[in-house]
Amino acid sequence: MKILAAEFVLPISSEPIEGGAVVIDGERIVAVGEKGDVIARFPDAQLTDYGVAAILPGLVNCHSHLEVTSMRGALDSVEHDFKSWLLKLNDIRSGMSPDDIEAAATLGASEGARAGVTCFGDIGRCGEAGLSALKRVGLRGVLFQETEFSPDSATAEDDLAKLKSKIDTLRRDATDLVEVGISPHSPYTVSRRLFELIAGYAADEGLKVTIHAAESAEEERLLANGEGFFTKFYERVGVEWEVPHCSSIEFLDRTGILAMQPLLAHCVRVSSSDIDLIAQTGSTIAHCPKSNAKFGHGYAPFEKFLAAGIAVGLGSDSVASNNVCDLLEEARFAAFVARNHEERSGFITSRDVLYAATFGGAKALGLDEKIGTLEADKYADVAVVSLSELAQSPLDNVEAALVFSSNARDVLMTMVAGKTVFESGRLNAGLKTIPSSLG
Repeated sequence: MKILAAEFVLPISSEPIEGGAVVIDGERIVAVGEKGDVIARFPDAQLTDYGVAAILPGLVNCHSHLEVTSMRGALDSVEHDFKSWLLKLNDIRSGMSPDDIEAAATLGASEGARAGVTCFGDIGRCGEAGLSALKRVGLRGVLFQETEFSPDSATAEDDLAKLKSKIDTLRRDATDLVEVGISPHSPYTVSRRLFELIAGYAADEGLKVTIHAAESAEEERLLANGEGFFTKFYERVGVEWEVPHCSSIEFLDRTGILAMQPLLAHCVRVSSSDIDLIAQTGSTIAHCPKSNAKFGHGYAPFEKFLAAGIAVGLGSDSVASNNVCDLLEEARFAAFVARNHEERSGFITSRDVLYAATFGGAKALGLDEKIGTLEADKYADVAVVSLSELAQSPLDNVEAALVFSSNARDVLMTMVAGKTVFESGRLNAGLKTIPSSLG
């Protein structure tokens, strides 16, 4: 049994505790409270006091693409319209070997661990790479196997058969920490028929689902009017695209996939009726404000999502579109963007975005009964963030200090299910054999 203590403990489910402590026995939290009371109750437990720091639930990055981590910066010279970026990314990915992809995923998972991320919702075209990386680093997560490019309904049955084979293989390697889900990539790369088949398959197998949705103006043009880059591309490759003449969210609802309560990434181009549909179906959202802004896609209405009662987590997306996996920085940006949104009616607080970075992400991934808060019987997924830098002083409000003055480099320790995966600048011993091809 061990006790972690610090100047502040943030359970997230309750008010911050000044001079707090967390008691851990094996994989789980036993108690949370004031340091003196906790030590008196558990006098034989080993004490680690982090001093001027905050102990909080491990950060949950609910939308990532770990396997393209080696593309960091490689696409920044691309003319930054979305279509050029997508084409260049696929071109680079096609030249990567399985070893390259696994090394990239491991690098990404390691970066997350160093940043206090204990859980990823990771999408992988080569799902075994992300699964292996999460297991190797010791993180929790849901690995979503992504569909190949499959917008033609005529090939839907064959596309599903290939996907099932990949899922079956991955599930044999799943663990208590890392489960396997499915990701029909987006409304513009997956046919209506394949969405319908995946909805049935996911329901039968109890698979979690995530989808890129309502991300860009080009996607909106395609779904609403059958116009734009994607239509021209489909014509060039000989794909017959069925234009639904509706929004992306309405399209997903018509296919039955929203009934699976998917995690919807981005949701930038959404109407009030779209938001109502997401809320009514119990679907959740991965909010990726930095990636959205870097592409110039616009601002997802984070405040409206929360007002509708939707579970919203934060996602870094890939470092090919964000450049860093830093959930504290993502939380800061989320607050700034929401406060600057022309349709805002309130004022998003540091507490709001810390909630999204922890318990909101856990709820979005369907893991809220296991993680996301510091409470008795929850798994001991914990991050410790130093608050000793000059830029964080004076400490008038710990939540504001974490969101507005802190970043990944302030993380002192990351723990998953009671096991330390990062501390004092070092990752666990299992990472000594990271391939050197990525530097």
